[in-house]
Amino acid sequence: MKTTRFALLLLAVFAWPATHISAQITEKTTSWKGFEKVEFTFQDRNAWFVKPPKAIPGNPWVWRAHFPTWHTDMDSILLTRGFHVAYVNTNDMFAHPKAMQVWDDFYDYLVKERHFAPKVALEGVSRGGLYVYGWAKRNPDKVSCIYAEAPVADPKSWPGGKGKGKGSPKDWEAWKKLFNLTEEQAVNFTDIPLNDLAGLAAFKVPIVHIVGLKDEHAPVAENTDLLVKNYLALGGPVSVYPMTRGEQTLEGHHFPIEHPEFFANFIEQNSVPVQKPLPHTPYITWNKGLGNAFDQFRTAKKGTVAFLGGSITHNPGWRDKTARYLQEHFPDTEFTFIAAGIPSLGSTPHSMRFGRDVLAKGMPDLLFVEAAVNDRGNGFSEKAQIRALDGILRQMYTANPKAGVVMMAFAEPKKNDDYEAGKEPVEVGVHERVAKHYGAVYINLAKEVYDRIKAGEFSWKYDFKDLHPSPYGQEVYAQTIKEMLKTESAATGAIKLPAPMDRFTYDKGSYHQLEEAKNLKGFTLDPDWKPKVKFSTREGFVNVPMLVSEAAGSSLDFEFKGRGVGIAIISGPDAGKITYTIDGKNPKTLDTYTPWSNQLHLPWYLMLADELPAGKHKLHLTVSVEKNEKSEGNALRVVHLLVNE
Repeated sequence: MKTTRFALLLLAVFAWPATHISAQITEKTTSWKGFEKVEFTFQDRNAWFVKPPKAIPGNPWVWRAHFPTWHTDMDSILLTRGFHVAYVNTNDMFAHPKAMQVWDDFYDYLVKERHFAPKVALEGVSRGGLYVYGWAKRNPDKVSCIYAEAPVADPKSWPGGKGKGKGSPKDWEAWKKLFNLTEEQAVNFTDIPLNDLAGLAAFKVPIVHIVGLKDEHAPVAENTDLLVKNYLALGGPVSVYPMTRGEQTLEGHHFPIEHPEFFANFIEQNSVPVQKPLPHTPYITWNKGLGNAFDQFRTAKKGTVAFLGGSITHNPGWRDKTARYLQEHFPDTEFTFIAAGIPSLGSTPHSMRFGRDVLAKGMPDLLFVEAAVNDRGNGFSEKAQIRALDGILRQMYTANPKAGVVMMAFAEPKKNDDYEAGKEPVEVGVHERVAKHYGAVYINLAKEVYDRIKAGEFSWKYDFKDLHPSPYGQEVYAQTIKEMLKTESAATGAIKLPAPMDRFTYDKGSYHQLEEAKNLKGFTLDPDWKPKVKFSTREGFVNVPMLVSEAAGSSLDFEFKGRGVGIAIISGPDAGKITYTIDGKNPKTLDTYTPWSNQLHLPWYLMLADELPAGKHKLHLTVSVEKNEKSEGNALRVVHLLVNE
């Protein structure tokens, strides 16, 4: 990226609250192996960093975990070459999430306040392996490489001693107590270095393990071998070096490092020149922030968080990582998470199902909303998008005036094309305008992905891969959302609803029962519809009641009260055309066959009229004798009647 362009990007940053970094800076300078050591207290914990005689530009650094004074030859070499070495004491916490929160804050302090490099080399010895992998998995974009020496990769091996290792009964009991686990729960515990390595592998974080072949405390077969196997299978670069020269002590767990300069080279080669990825904050607009939600989490110690969106929200990835971060950031809060992502659905469907799929399952204190990808793919107009998103936020704030809302615009190739042509994608602009109107947080992930690609950080083809993001892409989303969540803002009290952005906003959109359809001719109410042709379906739109007709000329009537009416249908390979009138006026024809109907029984939401005068109306709908030339029939399958009152 050119300097001028990056400067413009920074100038575009809105004012945001400062991230709170809790540090008590009472520094004491001492000497460590002839180097200057700065000691201080950080969150009531001992911490320090050692300065090189002359720092490499960008201040690359090594972060030591447990046992920071063990085998320091490599650190001395790196200090001589211009690296910093740092440590914060979270000993005896076994990489518990509370320790990981301390690490997050310590990282922010050193990077934002001391201007250390954004990517750090992690160095973990023995149980330090729990720490370096625990933090690296949570922050793969911040790690240049990992050096692990006789590392523990599974607490069942050490301290549990559940395999061939000696274990440590005292530490095992301490570990279980810290994590509040029974013996059975401890054996099935999954937040360990062996698991969840996809993000690290996607970022191609290089790993090297130094092991003793006769280690009886962290046996290689139960720790390093399993981690290497899992990491390699995910495409992660990894090497193992057994140390066989010199005396092996402590039952093979301690051994001399044969060539520390070789491993110093490994860290240097993966840390220099210092990479400076684009910051996350230019893509976040806090507006009124999330102070109300955070206040609820801390004072009531209960919180409900809803995720409303399409397949990118439905699929595993950023949503799970966000939920986990919230639990770890607010450890005393009991959370309820509402997963309301449904593939293929955009803002109009969300506005109609919000009451059933979100509010009926709990009152959100925090709501995440995304619709920009499906709104584009499904062809909703700018006006329809505004009405739908405006309606969702009005429904949310009417139900809970103190709710926090985060609106996100996700990436896709067509949005990249727009940015390349110097245009803002329509869907992105709509999300931003609606968020600003209500003071909701807004994150432009579409622009962030485009800018990072242009800056050469990654490619769409080999890294992000798809609008359904790869593990790499999920991490890009999750890390920006995390940056937003760890930024404090003051509570602002109940929101006073501004005027709607459109007088026909879908602020009272809802589903109506299929039984409300009358005068059925050729339609039957199938209580458990499933397709005859085994194309893909969407959860919630199969094995459910549906009004079904497969014959031209079939008709129904629906009397309703409101400003808008529509139908949610399943559009498959035999989807037909319909004709309809509202109050007997202005007959219209609509094709329900979609570009995806030949491969998917697709949920498709059609607003037949949305600018009606308030009051009672009657919809008369008929299946047309005409059909799309690509369609195999004249079918209409109605799963929901839609009304905006």
